[in-house]
Amino acid sequence: MDPSQARWFKATSSTGSNGGCVEVADLGSATGLRDSRTPEAGAHVIDRGAFRAFLSDVKAGRYDR
Repeated sequence: MDPSQARWFKATSSTGSNGGCVEVADLGSATGLRDSRTPEAGAHVIDRGAFRAFLSDVKAGRYDR
């Protein structure tokens, strides 16, 4: 799917108070990510399985400092 035609949703943890402005979109076999402040700058398109693994790592705290 073309990311420009996707339906974008603001991530639930993305708020103005924490500086986050992330939007996600279901692109079929992939997930789209972009900055909601500058959507014209483009999107990262990530394989669905790779994104699922990344989210699992985040939830497990693997990127915490």
